[in-house]
Amino acid sequence: MENIVVACISVLGTVIVSLISYAANRKGAREASESNAKLIAYRLEELEKKVNKHNNVVERMYKLEGEMAEVQHNIRNLEGAHT
Repeated sequence: MENIVVACISVLGTVIVSLISYAANRKGAREASESNAKLIAYRLEELEKKVNKHNNVVERMYKLEGEMAEVQHNIRNLEGAHT
């Protein structure tokens, strides 16, 4: 009879420890997930900033190329006028 009582107490203790461990792991996983989501959001924001800077440079270069073509055309016209 004593063996049965001891076995039941052991099983009950194992179940309680397992439940506590499971709850702690779920909480840790949830916190890790939230942390990962914040990190991903931060990195996306930083990437967006870099993309915007790049796009700004591309737009400025496109504008400069157009202005350069006009300047070259004007130089050709001036050179043609002096000959």
